[in-house]
Amino acid sequence: MSSYPPSGPQQRTPQTTLRQRLAELRGPAVPPRPLDARALAALAANPGCGRRALLDGAGVDKTALAAALGSPAAFGQSQFAIVRGNSFEAKVKGDGGAELLRLVYEHLGAGAEPPGPDARVPDLTAAGPEGRAARTALALREATAAGGWTLLDHPMLALEVAGTPAYLEPDAVVVHPGGRWTVVEIKSFPMIDGAADSAKVGAAARQAAVYVLALETTAGKLTGAEVGHTALLVCPKDFSNVPTAAPVDVRRERSVTRRQLERLALVEELAAELPEGLSFDPARPAAELTEAVSAVAAAYAPECLAACELAFHCRERSRAAGEPAALGRSVRGELGGLTTVEAALAAAAGGPCSAEGPAGDPTAAALHRAARLRAEALDLAAARPPHHAPEGPECPC
Repeated sequence: MSSYPPSGPQQRTPQTTLRQRLAELRGPAVPPRPLDARALAALAANPGCGRRALLDGAGVDKTALAAALGSPAAFGQSQFAIVRGNSFEAKVKGDGGAELLRLVYEHLGAGAEPPGPDARVPDLTAAGPEGRAARTALALREATAAGGWTLLDHPMLALEVAGTPAYLEPDAVVVHPGGRWTVVEIKSFPMIDGAADSAKVGAAARQAAVYVLALETTAGKLTGAEVGHTALLVCPKDFSNVPTAAPVDVRRERSVTRRQLERLALVEELAAELPEGLSFDPARPAAELTEAVSAVAAAYAPECLAACELAFHCRERSRAAGEPAALGRSVRGELGGLTTVEAALAAAAGGPCSAEGPAGDPTAAALHRAARLRAEALDLAAARPPHHAPEGPECPC
């Protein structure tokens, strides 16, 4: 009896089918663009946007797609900032990470022995992101069991997002002698008099929260491992290139990010609703790409301009459709059932939907009353005689 499997077409698993479907959406011979913590933080900030969830889950290069649509993104780090950041990070991690470990011990190492020259810095080299993630998991296991200080330089972490794995690369993860894991974020913006720009610190905290969630997936499989919910932010001190640090509590950002990531629609469900043959390949004509992008529902808000490459394209479409979300999430929420700007203006002008009473829309009625009061105030101001200042001696100056 032969031990070989029967000949014929192999049965495809759902995961294989999904990967093939996502490859079709990207286009032939287009490699997937991996997600990073910055993209995940932006993705979690707008969980209702199915367009971003699908494009990021499929690995579509949104920068190239936006350029092909005629609405290129106009943001990103300058080359100077990237070089400066890399230079500062190399300084912080120099000499086997001695300075970085000292900062971690100084701010978060209470109760432990100070790190010495025997601190471990394991080699995390492996083939591909999957191999590096597996090597990182093994290094974390060995470091936790060893019970000493260990610095993991640019480890690779895996986190499932919208049904697909995302591979993340933090600046560093430090394993304490007691088995606690600390995320370290190294940034090139200055920390002046012990404080840094609050917006930049908030962005760093959201990125660190994504790394904490990824580490918790690995720590849940180990005994004695604990992921710290306080990350260490390392920045240049004042206007020098000397590193300084401050602990950042990311518990709130972790909870918000986890809740919002869980609310994201599965990529498989979004892809199943699209017609066969649809593709986001940037090599296709702009008209086809516009039709393809429009087939996936979006949830545009002005905040997207600072976080999403397709924000300018979505803004123009939102304005053309008269969607109140283009004016901000708060405006969209306050308008309630009025789904277009035209409907809101009609309600303010006294359209049928603004009639007061049980059958009327309370939001429309409130808009109509506000418009009426505004018109009355303008009429009253126009009817008043002009105000003249009382006569008196001229100012001597």
